[in-house]
Amino acid sequence: MYRIQPVQKPYAWGSLNRLQTMFHLNDNDKPTALAEMWFSGHRQSPSMLLLPDGSSQDVPGVIRRHPEEMLGDNASHLFGPVMPYLFKIISARIPLSLQVHPLDFQARAGFNRENAQGIPLNAPERSFKDTLAKNEMVVALEPFEAAVGFAPIASQMRLLTSMQHPLAQRMASILAGSYGSYDDQSLNNIDDTDELTIELIDQMMPLSAITWPDSRKRLFRAFTAAITAPKQFGEGIEGALVALDQSAEFAMHAAISNALQAARAFPSDPSVLCMLMMNPVSLEEGESVYIPAGTPHAYIHGTAAEIMNNSDNVLRGGMTAKHKDIGNLLHSLNCQTGSPIDPSNTPFGFLSNQNLVTYKPHINEFMLAYGRVDDSTPSWAIVGRLVRRYGELLQRLRPQPVLRQRVQLPKSGPRVLLCTEGAIQCSTLTESMVLSQGEAVFIPACDGRVDIRAATETLETRHSDAATADEISRSSSKGSYLLASTPF
Repeated sequence: MYRIQPVQKPYAWGSLNRLQTMFHLNDNDKPTALAEMWFSGHRQSPSMLLLPDGSSQDVPGVIRRHPEEMLGDNASHLFGPVMPYLFKIISARIPLSLQVHPLDFQARAGFNRENAQGIPLNAPERSFKDTLAKNEMVVALEPFEAAVGFAPIASQMRLLTSMQHPLAQRMASILAGSYGSYDDQSLNNIDDTDELTIELIDQMMPLSAITWPDSRKRLFRAFTAAITAPKQFGEGIEGALVALDQSAEFAMHAAISNALQAARAFPSDPSVLCMLMMNPVSLEEGESVYIPAGTPHAYIHGTAAEIMNNSDNVLRGGMTAKHKDIGNLLHSLNCQTGSPIDPSNTPFGFLSNQNLVTYKPHINEFMLAYGRVDDSTPSWAIVGRLVRRYGELLQRLRPQPVLRQRVQLPKSGPRVLLCTEGAIQCSTLTESMVLSQGEAVFIPACDGRVDIRAATETLETRHSDAATADEISRSSSKGSYLLASTPF
């Protein structure tokens, strides 16, 4: 096992204290707004491993030199000498960008195209940082709000037609197939003050649109009308959303709440109306959502674990001060409607015992486990809530509980283990280590099976804000953790 140091990402939308507290950052290390902590093998932002001789080495370098020992035979042969996934803890204080992650062919083509254009990898206008598609999964660590994928068109129409705003009304008309009359114009003549005609929007559809049903084309057009509308079309959106939110018909509607929070964070941004087209997702601790490449999404508020392909490709369409790449976003956009995918409620995932939930999307790159060790309580409230939510399905999927204070997890593959609360003791056949909140280790495949149990030894005071060693000792009989891994 190697202690692993996360990479801090201080974005404007990040928390002012949540991650700073979880990772016990001292005053010198605390950025104003900390958005993400990366446990990363990505070449642009690699984490550092503490080696036995006291030196440090970045994750990609260690894996390149010892791929089979670090990754295992299966992962090494399938993915090559690279980390298959990127694991993060994220915390959003305000909504962040409306975005899509590229598909495989889009990522490869875009990366090579931007390289040929001489755009540096760290340039702010760069969209493609690598050649990989990005599928991602979120597991909430506290109440977490998001918008994911397109809601049924009837739901979109109901909200847009009820909102007294010109752009919302135009989007509703487009969804209904009533476009009105527009003058033809050239793509080359569009500037920030031009509104796209339907003919121009249709030119932005991907080639695959030739097979789309008319309803999917209308959805594409309405979405595109919002993210390409000039800024003056965003005037009055917040007030119109407030009026909609206060109406008796739509009281406490989650999609309106998402749109209103976005409108307050990004005044006069027309793209916030896309929140009315999308599924609102409200997660409690331990609940999850899987977001395949091509799915439009925006995170609104909360703290969560996030795991994805080892990719930093993001195509933004709005709600951001960063570079937007609307053309490439639209070419990757999945315009099908449907409910968000919950990998803890489908054949993608299952409960393995009373103190552990595993999340397994149907891909080879990653899985996640969220667990607890506690000598005093027979079962975890999160598991009980999920069982009540999903009923007999999860009861059938759950095997008999194993010993509460000792849990067996994936026996191979590259693993990152993070203590999220309290303290835990993790052991392999050759080594044992105690982790307190915010501490993490990288466990290579060659270490074999890892056991996680309650930390029973007295811990020294490790953090500047910890009160006393006695208090840490008293709380060391329980803890919670996240384990990122490949699913084999």
